[in-house]
Formats: sequence, structure tokens, C-alpha cells
Amino acid sequence: MAAPSLRDGIEQAGSPVRLLWKPNAEPWMPEVVDREYTGWRVEQQTWHDGVTISDLSHHMFDTILEGPDATRLLSAVSANNYEKFAIGQAKQFIPVTERGFIVTDGILLREAEQKYTLSGIPAAQNWVKYHAEKGGYDVSFVTDPSSKFRGGGAPTLFRYQIQGPLAADLVARAFGGPLPETKFFHATPVVLDGRPLRALRHGMAGQSGFEFIGAGADAEAVKSALLRAGEPLGLVHVGAQAYATASIESGWIPSPTPAIYSDPELEDYRGYLPLFGIEGQRPLHGSYFSENIDDYYVTPFELGYGRSVAFNHDFIGRDALQKAKDNTTRTKVTLVFDADDVRSAIGDDFVLSYSRHRVEAGSALVGTTQQSGTLAPAGTILSLAILDTEHAAPGTSVEVVWGDHPGAGTAPDADLGFPRIRATVAPAPFDEHARTAYRSDKRP
Repeated sequence: MAAPSLRDGIEQAGSPVRLLWKPNAEPWMPEVVDREYTGWRVEQQTWHDGVTISDLSHHMFDTILEGPDATRLLSAVSANNYEKFAIGQAKQFIPVTERGFIVTDGILLREAEQKYTLSGIPAAQNWVKYHAEKGGYDVSFVTDPSSKFRGGGAPTLFRYQIQGPLAADLVARAFGGPLPETKFFHATPVVLDGRPLRALRHGMAGQSGFEFIGAGADAEAVKSALLRAGEPLGLVHVGAQAYATASIESGWIPSPTPAIYSDPELEDYRGYLPLFGIEGQRPLHGSYFSENIDDYYVTPFELGYGRSVAFNHDFIGRDALQKAKDNTTRTKVTLVFDADDVRSAIGDDFVLSYSRHRVEAGSALVGTTQQSGTLAPAGTILSLAILDTEHAAPGTSVEVVWGDHPGAGTAPDADLGFPRIRATVAPAPFDEHARTAYRSDKRP
């Protein structure tokens, strides 16, 4: 008997929202990585004033695609610019549907002329594989699932991120000197203790840093070398809880709802996807509730990816994105919650949530949160949100309705007695370094 598909799950539940709505769902975190090592608040603070190491080897899927049609395939299914994509460069991968809504992003690294690694949650990877099969492209795929789905064994690739103001000092100690000048989101080949790896200029918390990527068999040896180099600098190991909040400071929304649940032309695609995959199991919850799944979709422009959208080639959703480019009415912001309201309504133990909460001005709905987390250096909860542009100017006062709507059977705008938390609009990224110097071509 065939395993149930996403299409089967939607039909049985009655709608996409009824399938996905799970009030009070816990935020997903990799089970292999400890939740915290020295305390999540200490770990957050240290990437601002010291140096940290994060093990990113376990929470992502990696798909290597290679073949004569690799670039042609990726160009057909995403809005990225492949004319200016150097070997060793990484990009935020932007696949959209015909209506111009994002399928979910990923990190695409060009390894050779016709070889790429696409990393992240597997929704974007599934999209690429489906269109490769449907279009008959001459390309092969090798996928290494996250540790939760691998069923045992070490990851094919390890990833260790070195982050913080002292990152350059640690790197110089580990490698016997500074690494070659490396542009932001570019990788350079390096060798550590005789083991080849790639150093990707990248950082997730608004601080300069490197992500070291190499063969899984070398993971322990490379980590040991980095730990030895960092010990005199007070290197702090970052756990899963703190790391999951880093994207809030850097302005990256990690889990936009894949816009694949309702378009009639994607019926076959929903039959292709498994029910017990990311698209069928990633929960929706929060005080914002709509029976229409389309209300959860977002465009690349709303996510802040406008500069990465290139119209110099034909791709799925190109016409819709061209129309959206000059007609976008929502934008990504950071909300800074009132600390007194947080203590009164939520308490001091809240770490992270991916819930969609209502953001209101007066009694009017003006947007929704996408990810919220306590940031120790800020002294309160910060939330990445998408708001109507007229309410998105820094300094604007809004309120966040905090709670989990029960779902179908209760009116979306029912007064459920949820607390209202005052918040102030701030830029996204929130971190000044991330806004002003994050993409500097100078090494950290």
C-alpha cells in the first residue's frame, strides 16, 4: 500500500488549514543537539561580546544536484540570478509558485559549473526534484536528510559556525593565521589539521563569522581543533534553543508557509509529496487564524528578498513577481515587545515560538508575527513580523494578541480574552551590524 500523500491528508482533514492547525505546538529543534550548554541567555549574549560555536550538522537536509542540466533546472524553478553566480558562492534560493508566493527558501552553494548543494528544510529541495522529474532534466540527486529523518549514522556533511567579535581571533589561532579575504556568502577551501573543508563567510546573529563545512567523517577532529583554539578565548557552545533565536536578530524568517496547498495546477505536486514530510507536518498556530490557507502565503518581496530576485531569465512565477514588485503592500519588520507587558502576560521563561499572532493597531488587524523569541541582550521578546506598510515605520506602536486560537469552529476574530502586548516597530534586521556591515566583503 502506498504511503499517504499530502493530497490525501488534505482531503481527509477537509482543508489545508485543518490539517496543519495544531494549537500550542512546541517549536521544532534538532534532537541530537543539546537544548542549552551554559544557559541559552549566556549563549545569546556571548555571540555579541565573545565567541561561540554552533553545531549545524543535524537540523537541515542537504541535496547535492549534479548534471549537464543542473543550472538550467535551477534557473527554471527559481528567481535567482545564475549569470552572476560564482563557483564557491552561496545564495538564498528563491523558488516561487506561478502566483509568485514563496515555496520556502534554502541555501544554494555552487560547487562546480554544474554541481550545487541545496540546504535547509526540504520543501525547496522537493520542489526542485519534482520539476526535474516532470521536465526530464539530465540531473542526479543525492539527499542527506536531517538527523531526525536519517535513521541513524553520521551526517554526510558537518557544519560548525564560529560567531562573534572574537571569531577572527579564534580562526587565526586554529589555522595559524587569518584566512584568505572572503566575500560575504562565499566559500574558500581551507585545511585544518590535514582535513580539507570549506570556510563560508556567514553569520546568523548579525555578527561576522565563518561556517566551516566538510566531510562528516572529519567532524569530530575539526570540532576538537576549533574547541582547542577557542578555549583561551572563552569559547561558548551554543545549544539548539539559543541558535534558533539567532535568525530573529539577523532578520531571516526561517519557516514561511509553503504556498503549495491550494493552487489547482499543483494538485499533482501535492500527490507527489508525502503526508509525513515537512509540508504536511509543520504546524500552524497562534492568535491569527484563517480557514483560507492563502492568507498565510508570502512573497519574496515581503520577506526582504527583493534584491535577490532577477528577471533576466524565464522561471516559474516570473510574471506574478513582476506585478508584485511594484505592488507590495506588506513588509518585514522587527517588533520589540514591552518588557513589563511580557512579564505580566507571558513570564520570564519564554524562549521561542513560530506562531502566527495577530498584530493590531487599535482594533484593526495590520499583520502577523512569524517568529518570536526572547533575546537576552535586548531584555525582552523580539518578533519578526510582516505588517501593512502604513504601520511598518520604525517607532510605530502596535499590539500583539498573544495566545493560540482553537481553530475551526471558532470565529477567526472571536474575542478569546487573550492578553494584548504593546510592541514598537523596529527595522529588520534588528541588529545594527546585520543592517549595516553584515555583507561587507572584508573578512571578520
